[in-house]
Amino acid sequence: MATYVLFDTETTGNQEQDRIIQVGAMIVHSKDNIEVFDELCSADVNIGIEAMEVHNITPDVIENQPPFSETGFAKKVAELNQKENYLIAHNISFDLGMLKKEGFKNHYTLIDTLRCAKHLLPESPYHRLQYLRYSLELYKTEGQEANKQNITIKAHDAIGDVLVMKLLLSQLVKLTQENYAGVNPMQKLAELTQTPVLMKTFKFGKYKDREIEEICKADKGYINWMQKNLDLDEDMVYTLNYYLE
Repeated sequence: MATYVLFDTETTGNQEQDRIIQVGAMIVHSKDNIEVFDELCSADVNIGIEAMEVHNITPDVIENQPPFSETGFAKKVAELNQKENYLIAHNISFDLGMLKKEGFKNHYTLIDTLRCAKHLLPESPYHRLQYLRYSLELYKTEGQEANKQNITIKAHDAIGDVLVMKLLLSQLVKLTQENYAGVNPMQKLAELTQTPVLMKTFKFGKYKDREIEEICKADKGYINWMQKNLDLDEDMVYTLNYYLE
């Protein structure tokens, strides 16, 4: 039977040199067998002020904590690192990238709840975890789930985000079953994770809420500027190239 590792990291920042300082995880062996990890760890990189603003972790909080390699989660995620098991995160490229900085080499099947939400909830204006927490009314049942796992929910706290992500994953499984009848929903979510999303409208910039296809035809100069000057995610790169071609 597959094991599902849902995890989230808080870090010193989002640049190449930054490292993990907190990890939260729920490892689902079965419906009634769930391991919970909520661990702080030290890093050789200073915590950026912008990062502290988000997660409220200050240098004194991690001063005497072990490095990530000595955390219980680090050992468990390595132990379960097989293709038959699933590693799950919201925007998994970021969190997996952080694990790789610690020497982790992935063999799990990956599920990115962010990309899957883009595929399965195309009409949602945003797909951020906290946005979906409220738009899908996950907050109405999170208290019961938190009590069951003895978890305290806080926004931008690793374990709190993991709990919300677990509820989101359940919603994504239901949507997958509705849209792709007769297929294994977890395998389909893994497939969607590897499939770029064709986006419909801009979520930022001077053309916010405008149709991307329309702007690619009407203002190619702006599109070319975006491609050269902005750090676009894979889905936006795919979408712009699709419409330009």
